[in-house]
Amino acid sequence: MRDSSTKPLGTIPNAEGAIARLAYAHAAKTGADTDLLLRKAGLSRGQIDDVNVRIEVRRQIEFLNLVADALGDDLLGFHLSQNFDPRTVGLLHYVFASSETLNEAILRAARYSSIVNEGIKLIQREGKGIGLAFEYVGVSRHLDRHQIEFWMAGLIRIWRQLTNRHLTPDSVTFVHRRSVTPELRAFYGCELKFGADSDETTFPVSIRDMPLVSGDPHLNKLLIKYCEEALAHRTTNRNPFGIRVENAIAVLLPHGKPQISEVARKLGTSERTLARRLASEDLTFKDVLRTLRSDLAKRHLADRDLSISQIAWLLGYSESSAFSTAYKRTTGTSPGKVQRRMRTKLANTG
Repeated sequence: MRDSSTKPLGTIPNAEGAIARLAYAHAAKTGADTDLLLRKAGLSRGQIDDVNVRIEVRRQIEFLNLVADALGDDLLGFHLSQNFDPRTVGLLHYVFASSETLNEAILRAARYSSIVNEGIKLIQREGKGIGLAFEYVGVSRHLDRHQIEFWMAGLIRIWRQLTNRHLTPDSVTFVHRRSVTPELRAFYGCELKFGADSDETTFPVSIRDMPLVSGDPHLNKLLIKYCEEALAHRTTNRNPFGIRVENAIAVLLPHGKPQISEVARKLGTSERTLARRLASEDLTFKDVLRTLRSDLAKRHLADRDLSISQIAWLLGYSESSAFSTAYKRTTGTSPGKVQRRMRTKLANTG
């Protein structure tokens, strides 16, 4: 339900681009038209070939989505995480590997993750278990599925290698929606939930002091110095307020609470301040909500498992008729017609 009055939500952080390069190599092996996919994502072959060139996180997310669609692989990010060489992460991997304990490695991940990807902030949480949460910074969370699934599975795979143990989390949650497949269940081996309020994995406290097979305190001290220097040269994370509002709305939509009062409370500010800060970015709360619903409607209508009434609920409408009316008002057609057309197209290409 996006229209011409919708405004962009600000500057996008960048990343080293390792996942985009993995996806490119994978697509090239299958014979996909990689040049076309790059153009659609606003990327160039030069950016892929030169590992020293950083890539906008937004474009990396878009490229992964395009490759997944072209290959018909709805688990592309997860599949890429199963075979990549962890050393491609560079300095960040080596500071993990040289840590003495798994808890130290998790702390390093939280502190230095922006070296690899400015769009994701890792937060370590301790309570009944040891948790690691992924928070999006300056990037619309709802656009992503493959990047977050790569990092979640990739980090767990790395930690299994570094401890030489098949570590099993207590739980893993993702904000985006998808069905839990046997493949995902077999890898994680724990409670797995999609459509949650956070992207997070939690391990038992017992893993806290688990030693790493490659621990080297002297090397780790040296690498931390390099990481601190790299961190100091990173641009301060750009997190436009419109993006923060959008990401806060996204988890509230299925609960039917996309009101400005609830979002302001979630962000720890007043309604008046929220409106003023959005206005400074030439946005209104309605702009952000409309754009988010438009993007999510497009994705959900392509999902073969969702009915119109379920989509309406996921978008925060109390009734499917309200969704249909809003959708038709801004697109000129009904969501039912769009859904049937998209399913026919998928059936013909599948």
